[in-house]
Amino acid sequence: MKNTFGTSLSISIFGESHGEAVGLLLDGLAPGIPVDEDYIRAQLSLRRPAGRISTARQEPDPFRILSGVYEGHTTGTPVCIMIPNTQTRSKDYAATRFLARPGHADYTAWCKYHGFEDFRGGGHFSGRITAALVAGGAIALTALAQKGIRVGTHIRSCAGIRDRDFGDLAADIEALAHMPFAVLDAEAGARMLTRLEQIAEEGDSAGGVLETAVIGMPAGVGEPWFDTVEGLLSHALFSIPAVKGVQFGEGFDMADDLGSRFNDPFRLDGERIVTATNHNGGINGGITNGMPLLIRLAVKPTPSIYKTQDTVDLQTHEEAQLSIHGRHDPAIIHRARVVADSVTALVLYDLLAGRYGTDHFCKGEA
Repeated sequence: MKNTFGTSLSISIFGESHGEAVGLLLDGLAPGIPVDEDYIRAQLSLRRPAGRISTARQEPDPFRILSGVYEGHTTGTPVCIMIPNTQTRSKDYAATRFLARPGHADYTAWCKYHGFEDFRGGGHFSGRITAALVAGGAIALTALAQKGIRVGTHIRSCAGIRDRDFGDLAADIEALAHMPFAVLDAEAGARMLTRLEQIAEEGDSAGGVLETAVIGMPAGVGEPWFDTVEGLLSHALFSIPAVKGVQFGEGFDMADDLGSRFNDPFRLDGERIVTATNHNGGINGGITNGMPLLIRLAVKPTPSIYKTQDTVDLQTHEEAQLSIHGRHDPAIIHRARVVADSVTALVLYDLLAGRYGTDHFCKGEA
């Protein structure tokens, strides 16, 4: 029953959707990393629901940093961040407590925790916990930025509508940084929103694909077998609720193609060795090659839908039907993208600290 990830940087999460609070503990952060609380608030606002395509549960996320930060910088001791839950409506779940919601973790939680789990709002399985990852991820993103490493995610596709591909990565990542609905093509974004509103009116939900780009990562980070860059990123990214697939570079899209097309020829760019293409997404043999990292996440449709569904009563062991109530998202992909940024940043911080040592991120360290 472990809720901790990482080696050089240990990331522990805690809390439930309708409990007192959610939060995380970061152990292993270097001293001297700037902690901008306004930036943390801005990142949390990107995860917050907004408009007709999101849940009506509006949490202000008034986070508190309980330890590890003094006078605006990390001290090198564990950083604990707590975010109170203030907008719970637990009665929405009382009537359906023992009805396993299709697509949710109710049945598997029942099997693992023997009925002692906090079922309200999904409990510890809830996407609400990702608020803590976003708050901690803001610190990791700041640390990476000081090393010239930038992370950005857009909604590559949603509800059957495609965004444009990444182009000028530096410009695109900068443009995405403050977008509440992160698309590179405004017209495609407008069509996605219209379609999502229609789906919400129908009482249904939609999924999509997120695409993350990372620029500035040096070559030589990662391990060739069990701690590959893909392996560690996948491990953490699959922990984001609703993520059902992770792809690096062209991945599955090139699985039926030829090596002559998928291989990335090397060339010189001044003194720097680069590749002419980037089908492998910046990774060879589990180790970064200095090219941009490119990652795609398959995000499933939100399982909470306003349609009657077949299920089983876990207490009586009888078949039943379920009609849910409460506040739910017809799509979470637009909220999940800042979570993808945050989790990616935390993993990359851990990888870099393991490669170069924790002091690599000390203030002023070259």
